[in-house]
Amino acid sequence: MTQTDISPEVVQQTIEFHGHSCPGLAFGIRAAELVMARFDRASDEEIVAVVETDMCAVDAIQFLTGCTFGKGNLIHLDYGKNAFTFYRRSDEKGIRIIARPNIFPRQDDELVALQKKKVKEGLVPEEQKKLKEVMAVRTKRIMGARLDELFEVKPASGPVPRKARILESVICQVCGEVTMESRTRRLLGQTLCIPCFEAVEKRH
Repeated sequence: MTQTDISPEVVQQTIEFHGHSCPGLAFGIRAAELVMARFDRASDEEIVAVVETDMCAVDAIQFLTGCTFGKGNLIHLDYGKNAFTFYRRSDEKGIRIIARPNIFPRQDDELVALQKKKVKEGLVPEEQKKLKEVMAVRTKRIMGARLDELFEVKPASGPVPRKARILESVICQVCGEVTMESRTRRLLGQTLCIPCFEAVEKRH
């Protein structure tokens, strides 16, 4: 039995969107649950999410809150933290949701060992089964926990991020591909996209 207020059907839809069930996705589901209880689901760009990780949780946040990269109201900061800040544009209120470090008081040595082996050399079928079981137990615990057990909630710091801008596009003078003007670089009198700029700069 889960503690979450999100229906089993919507949880399953979130799993299908992501591709599998895992502890990381469960964190995202619960973080989305917390923010939707305060701000509701994003109507177009009304809610802005700033995520400090690129882990599985972000898929749940996109699917459930309506904050997406394409609309410009999902911003990724590559800090490697399980921390998510949400803003509501209408009143400029915001909260920062941080995963508590003591959710799992004792480190699961078996889980860590299996994950490391999976990356380095792969797992035999018995080990794959065991990893799946351990991950399922952790996922169940996250889904069944109270939100205040999982997260610390603080006021957001800083202003609401600006809305996505529509900018001019230009042609890179090396590869000929259309590039957003704000993402171009000038080098040797030419306007280049970032990959071409970096490649030319290395040769000089």
